[in-house]
Amino acid sequence: MMSKNILFIGENSGSKWILVMLIATCLSISCTETPEVPKQEVSTLATITEPVKRDYAEIKNTGILRVITSYSSSTYFLHRGIQAGFEYELIKNFAKEHELALEVIIIGENENPYDLLNSGEGDLIAASYTITEERKEVVDFTRPYNLVDQIIVLSEELDQEPESITDMSSIPITVRRNSSYYVKLKELQDEGFDLTINVVSDDMDTEALLFQVANGTYSATVADDNFFQASNKYMDGLVKGPMIAENDTIAWAVRKNAPDLITKFNKYLYKHFRFNNEGVPKRSAFLNVLRKKYFEGSTPVADYFTPDIEVQRFGGISPYDSLLQTVASEFDLDWVMLTSIAAQESKFDPNSESWAGAVGIMQVLPRFSEIPLESLYDPEINIREGARILKEQMDHYSYMDSTSQWQFALATYNAGPGHVADARRLAIDHNDDPNEWESVSKALLRLMQRKYYQHARYGFCRGIETVRYVNEITNRSNTYEAILALSQSRNDSYPGVLGFKTIN
Repeated sequence: MMSKNILFIGENSGSKWILVMLIATCLSISCTETPEVPKQEVSTLATITEPVKRDYAEIKNTGILRVITSYSSSTYFLHRGIQAGFEYELIKNFAKEHELALEVIIIGENENPYDLLNSGEGDLIAASYTITEERKEVVDFTRPYNLVDQIIVLSEELDQEPESITDMSSIPITVRRNSSYYVKLKELQDEGFDLTINVVSDDMDTEALLFQVANGTYSATVADDNFFQASNKYMDGLVKGPMIAENDTIAWAVRKNAPDLITKFNKYLYKHFRFNNEGVPKRSAFLNVLRKKYFEGSTPVADYFTPDIEVQRFGGISPYDSLLQTVASEFDLDWVMLTSIAAQESKFDPNSESWAGAVGIMQVLPRFSEIPLESLYDPEINIREGARILKEQMDHYSYMDSTSQWQFALATYNAGPGHVADARRLAIDHNDDPNEWESVSKALLRLMQRKYYQHARYGFCRGIETVRYVNEITNRSNTYEAILALSQSRNDSYPGVLGFKTIN
């Protein structure tokens, strides 16, 4: 499986233009300016038209909200191993308000986002989708949370600079068939405008196309104005062209049979985006911060593509990939899971300290370690000590399957062995299986109630935090695995490029 939105660059690159040229050269291997005509116009976007039944009640019952998105600087990406992106933060805030863990489902090669949604693989599509009539045939949309203009983006290598859409007759415009840009261009053709549409694979996302335009492989493409504004900060060679659509509404896509979920989303979005009596959009402070962070300021994105040349850049999930791999191998642990724990515990900050006294990347509690406190701030020592403790827990649950082993080991790492033992005893009291995580997670939630924890050996446990901890680490690990698989797929397609950068 390959993500549409992972771009590759060499390590330790200090020049924006070198980055652009390196990526564009790889992508141009399979791209030409010759217009490609689809063999057949598809009347529907989805093959699964009968959505599964999974509304808000079912989601709340599982405790997990699954968001389908693309790997993109306007949606979701990793920055120094930490999950980021406009769409990610917006939906993450919703999940937090509703006490749900968030699982990210990345749209991969040959995967249809609408089929992923209707099959139940995810619960919403949050990928800066414009509301179109074609899309409304297969999904419902929430109320909008953004307005964008669609603009032509041109290569600065062009001899001419068109002032309006009527000047575009001799300039091919390259877009994907499944994009709203293609739909708009077809509408303009039907209105009589002389336009040449160059259709490329749906695996070529907007940012990849912008890179192709930046280096002159393609003459023009279409992008939302806010996305162009962000991309123009780290790409050279782009010129803003004529606008083809004004104030397109951006919303989340939801299954047609999930009215309660749409209602919850709409109430949430109404707090952050609405129109006044004059039709002028009003945004919350939270939404304005996100817009400035990812579109206007674009600090995480711009910094990612313009690193200080004195700083060693990493070419994987986190700055500590090599160390985590080495330590995980020593203790026979899954290094991706170990990385996910480090991200959850400290966001890879070796100087991190918790209110409970846990320190370092793995948030090791000094009272559970024989390592001197000052040494626990050393990344290598801390990661190795955290791995040792986790290995002890994994061995304790060695009679379980690997998935259950990790769930129980994570719960023990977070809450301590005493609270987990209490939860397992409580599960037995309710005729549930103490070796099944689903049963024990319910018992952990019960330990927040006085009638249960007053009889527990270790007393009150904030079980909701432990259950969410296990869910979030597991979900993040799955996302990391998907990213690595997509990266390998792109490396296989474009050999000779070192590493990858998780950015769209």
